[in-house]
Amino acid sequence: MVRFRCFFNMLLILLHLVFATSESNIVKFLPGFQGPLPFVLETGYIEVSETKADENAEVFYYFIESENNPKEDPLLLWLTGGPGCSGFSGLAFEIGPITFTINEEYNGSLPNLVLRQHSWTKVSNIIFLDLPAGTGFSYPKTETAVQQSTWKLVQNAHQFLRKWLIDHPKFLSNEVYIAGDSYSGIPVPIIVQEISYGNDDGLQPWINLQGYILGNPLTTPKNNDYRIPFNHRMALISDELYLSLQKNCKGNYINIDPQNELCQSVFQSYEETISRVFTLHILEPKCESDYHKEVPSRRHIDKAHEIFSSSLTMPPSCRTDIQFLSPYWGNDDNVRKVLHIRKSLLLVAVLCKEL
Repeated sequence: MVRFRCFFNMLLILLHLVFATSESNIVKFLPGFQGPLPFVLETGYIEVSETKADENAEVFYYFIESENNPKEDPLLLWLTGGPGCSGFSGLAFEIGPITFTINEEYNGSLPNLVLRQHSWTKVSNIIFLDLPAGTGFSYPKTETAVQQSTWKLVQNAHQFLRKWLIDHPKFLSNEVYIAGDSYSGIPVPIIVQEISYGNDDGLQPWINLQGYILGNPLTTPKNNDYRIPFNHRMALISDELYLSLQKNCKGNYINIDPQNELCQSVFQSYEETISRVFTLHILEPKCESDYHKEVPSRRHIDKAHEIFSSSLTMPPSCRTDIQFLSPYWGNDDNVRKVLHIRKSLLLVAVLCKEL
């Protein structure tokens, strides 16, 4: 059975060399980073589709080889949350080997990049994926592919990974983990299940799936509000306020009955109490950029320009503001050329859009 699998994998690789539809490039230098990159970075596109042949999309990825032992270290497929956050967010602001540097003298020019000391690429190979289509530099090719859903994201991620492994046969034996944060807590376990089913059904290439990793994940439907018990346990609200919420709202904090004036009143007190708390990371301050969570648009770029072209001095602890540098960097002509981005695409921001 093992010999047959190896033979079949090699046959798939040879066929793919003839009928390849993907596109990848090694990037040795990045604008804004001094000197050659001290790690292997590859960018590229892989075409995916759902069951219908006309539902095609081009999925963009950043792949960084492990800085330790690429041949034996695990391979991670990283999906940033949102849904609809660019994989660049994971690369530059979460677990990747580079990030932006900024000081009060920033003037709107090309942002500078620096190495991150505690990158996960020290011990693993990582694919940062722009998914769903329309996120980051990925794009749909048909009107039907524009329509997104969690299930389509799952199918596209599964198909992407098998095609990527055909393109990169030296990683066929590496242990594979599907990873992500925030909203990825919903699709990642399903992706893992689909890969497992695919392996059982004989889909090729076989994937050496080991499990999944989730950080700060969304795991329950939106109508289950556990924020209030969490905030109470973290001492962000008083025992008195928490007991009053329980008594008057009876655990229903999502669709409050407009006739329940007591609940309405105490819930308003709750919102005022936590209004200055950065809910995504309660140990950090709530900075200017955290008040702007609309769907990515030109307005975000204008907001970034307003923040960084003014005399505002960013407090060092407000690291979330640095995310507004992404469109300045990603839309630079030299950056797009180096990353081999399709000319018509615009990186609006790493902020997220709803499916």
